[in-house]
Amino acid sequence: MTEHALSRWATWSETLSQPGIWRDWAKSCDFAGHRDWVAAQGVDEVWFCGAGTSAFIGDIIVAGLEGQRGGPRLRSVPTTDLVARPQAYLRDRRPLVVSFGRSGNSSESLGTLDALDALAPNAPRLNITCNGDSALARRGGAETRVIILPEATHDSGFAMTSSFSTMLLTALAIFGDGAGAGGLTRAADRFDAILPAVQAAVGPAPGRAVFLGTGPLAFAAREAALKVMELSAGGIPCLWDSILGFRHGPKSFVTDDTRLVAFIGADTPGAAYEADLVAELRAQFPRATVTTIGPGGDIDLPMTDGPVWAAPLAVLFAQVAGVVWADAMGMNVDDPFAGQGTLTRVVSGVTLYPVQP
Repeated sequence: MTEHALSRWATWSETLSQPGIWRDWAKSCDFAGHRDWVAAQGVDEVWFCGAGTSAFIGDIIVAGLEGQRGGPRLRSVPTTDLVARPQAYLRDRRPLVVSFGRSGNSSESLGTLDALDALAPNAPRLNITCNGDSALARRGGAETRVIILPEATHDSGFAMTSSFSTMLLTALAIFGDGAGAGGLTRAADRFDAILPAVQAAVGPAPGRAVFLGTGPLAFAAREAALKVMELSAGGIPCLWDSILGFRHGPKSFVTDDTRLVAFIGADTPGAAYEADLVAELRAQFPRATVTTIGPGGDIDLPMTDGPVWAAPLAVLFAQVAGVVWADAMGMNVDDPFAGQGTLTRVVSGVTLYPVQP
């Protein structure tokens, strides 16, 4: 399938638009001002909250930034957990709650705002959304700051692509180690550099797929698996795991027609464990296809800013492959569940129950 033929899908265009979005955003976003605001809140915990892909952003950030010296404790708290058990999380707490939302209107985003209003009205909020007309953009609390991403990140396709990557990079520029806007610009340059290799490596649609990584790249693997499974409407079953965790049962998922993708880093000893597993998989499953993405990998992805900054670039393979494979399967790439009524672009139909004080 040619790139011209794929361009009829908004999801394809939205995937390829990412480096341009990041470069423009690096110039227009006041990252220093946002960092100053965060520091002024005087909290000892920062929670990164979202549902689905937006929750995985928090997982990636926390795994990637853990071990930084000083500053508040970082936690990933999915809104799907918080809304179900708000008292267990919010009673007698004052964290800075960072909420991610492409639409900013999902049921759990609304439920989180309700829970904060009822149980932690004095907790500061930082809402990062792609939709300037959303609840996340308009509903505030005692101390609320809103970051509205460029309109181009408000993906029209079912699968989150530029919304995921730009929300992640924005948060890294605010809470990370000082890479700031430069981190977005370098990520854009690396995107352009690896895209040809990514496209060349996609190949035919597999029977199933596995994505693996260490630390933040394990959670990038989770997002990658979700992208392929979403875009194929479950037609390509996917699994994700950590490099060391995969041997503990999940390896039973692998068959001859499995595509195995390992996100590899440059950390020691992590890189050694990754190399061992890749060699093992190639020896044990010679008919399966194993692809490595990272420094010196089959797709050579430098990680000079660290693996957490490389996470959206590792996921790029799944974004590209997901579109190519779904299109080859005859799917409606922009709405894989059209006519089924089972999944929708913005999750709805969740009954929100009153928050008990």
